[in-house]
Amino acid sequence: MKYVLLLALGLLLHQTGFGQDIYTAKGAGISFFSSAPLEDIEAKTNKAVSAINIKTKVIYFKVPITSFEFEERLMQQHFNSTYLESDKYPDAEFKGKILEDVDLSVAGTYNVTVEGTLNLHGVDKTYREKGTISVSGNTLQLNAKFNVKLADHKVKIPTIVVKNIAEQVAVTVNATYTATAK
Repeated sequence: MKYVLLLALGLLLHQTGFGQDIYTAKGAGISFFSSAPLEDIEAKTNKAVSAINIKTKVIYFKVPITSFEFEERLMQQHFNSTYLESDKYPDAEFKGKILEDVDLSVAGTYNVTVEGTLNLHGVDKTYREKGTISVSGNTLQLNAKFNVKLADHKVKIPTIVVKNIAEQVAVTVNATYTATAK
């Protein structure tokens, strides 16, 4: 009986500990920085969710727009009501694929290129960006930096504040993934 219990426990650990295809990140960090002649604007969130299938190399992100926090409350209010219209477009989503033939089940750090569609402010645009994924045990760490042109997503900047807000913002992504149970 003891051996049967040990065998069952071993099979359970093997099934949940190895060969996982889907890794998820809750509380992924996304920030953006806008540098304009009159002021710099920065906002951050740790409310993004993401998933990576390490077999198919498909990656997905979803970010609630209202979760971005600014130093000044008025900036946050304008960001949500005037620019990103978070009542109409509550989330930004990215659906893409890792292009390199990397084995994300093997420990190491991999330079990757991700190509996919970002839906922001109700507008889809294809991006092809570079990043790194570090694999250690049942954890993946993704880091990436890229630029988003606001006009590409029909985010309008009124001429009165054109010197306060950059036409393009630098986006930084940091996400830690763990294997999901089968």
